[in-house]
Amino acid sequence: MTTLRFVENLRELVSGVDVLLSDIWGVVHNGIEAFPEACEALHSFRGQGGAVILITNAPRPADSVQRQLRKLGVADDTYDAIVSSGDLTRLYVADHPGRKVFWLGPERDGSIYRGLDAVLSPLDEANCIVCTGLFDDETETADDYRDMMLQARERKLTLICANPDIVVERGDRLVYCAGAIAELYRELGGEVIFYGKPHPPIYERAMELAAAKLGHPMPLDRVLAIGDSVRTDLAGAHGFGIDCLFVTRGIHAEEFAGIDQLDPASVKELFGHPPKALIRELRW
Repeated sequence: MTTLRFVENLRELVSGVDVLLSDIWGVVHNGIEAFPEACEALHSFRGQGGAVILITNAPRPADSVQRQLRKLGVADDTYDAIVSSGDLTRLYVADHPGRKVFWLGPERDGSIYRGLDAVLSPLDEANCIVCTGLFDDETETADDYRDMMLQARERKLTLICANPDIVVERGDRLVYCAGAIAELYRELGGEVIFYGKPHPPIYERAMELAAAKLGHPMPLDRVLAIGDSVRTDLAGAHGFGIDCLFVTRGIHAEEFAGIDQLDPASVKELFGHPPKALIRELRW
């Protein structure tokens, strides 16, 4: 029998937990404003001696993510470190110096190339594609890129996805992310390399940073992930072997209306592998 546990507060779950791996967008902020109770919860956990590592599919370096957090009012002492899919994508580009890259994404993500030997080229001259998002995520969808992806497939280009998210919350709206284009390209037969959740490298790097903070490696049964996406946060935590606290007010909010009345079959269909617990929004 599949049952769901609902909690009101993070403190109900952290006995025996030394590390939190928390999503950012949808948990700590919505792209426009920070969630003060979520920030307080993470700060309180740190105050008890725990480590908080923020893991995000943002296609930018960690220092750029930190600047955004500061602008939104998230204090530096809310967390110990940040790992972004942008960091991991930068490592790929650095390991392939001089390659001609077609950059698919908005200008605001330009920091992903800072200090790298990346030769930005038109699609018809490129050796690969680095996708950080849509050119205009306010008006476009992935399907607007179908012809471009067909052209890329004909040239057998590998697409490096710097943000596996399909959609993200921006205020009270959902906008498409790089993952939507990457999934379209894969459906068309193109080769895709994904960096970020739910893939293991971002969790491995987060655990390295947690070990550096605490002074020793931490067993996975003392780690709790927090997120609002079934596809990235929950699947990633399950695949890595750690428990997950699922925040229902995020991108799946409409699907979770009346979730406490779901039968076990519906729970399995919705989650696959149910989280350790659900919480409407993160609070201590």
